[in-house]
Amino acid sequence: MLKDNIKTIRKSKGLSQEELAIKLNVVRQTISKWEQGLSVPDSELLVSLSDALDTPVSTLLGENITEQKEDSLKEIAEKLEIINLQLAQEKETKREIWNFLFLFICVILIVIFIGLVILGNSYMKWDYNDQELAILGVGVHSFVWLFVRIAPIVFICSTIGIFFTKKKK
Repeated sequence: MLKDNIKTIRKSKGLSQEELAIKLNVVRQTISKWEQGLSVPDSELLVSLSDALDTPVSTLLGENITEQKEDSLKEIAEKLEIINLQLAQEKETKREIWNFLFLFICVILIVIFIGLVILGNSYMKWDYNDQELAILGVGVHSFVWLFVRIAPIVFICSTIGIFFTKKKK
């Protein structure tokens, strides 16, 4: 993929991200984002990148070409569009995973809350002379104490997370 090719070719040419950024008149973070796959260069920068690395654009985009020929900007734009679509799909998948995770946390908190309401304070009436029951009772009481203080914050944060990760129409 493009990100791996940029990094590999840059390193094989003995260039740091900073040196390559200076050649392209961009900041080092731009090169870093390209190499991490967080963004892709536009067609003009891709041509400049290929010149700076002395490598055909087709090689940067992952093709092995036996004869070197000039890449047309239309071909480059089409390949970049495909890469952008792949990045968008990855981003959408991550958004869906986060949305599901926040929803799952809310459901689990609600289920635990219902369970605690049903349990009530019945653990307070247990026979604490029995050591095992006393340990279990203290554990339940500690859990309830911690749950009552932390669950509302986690629930609110998860609800906000659901709101921010919902699919926009």
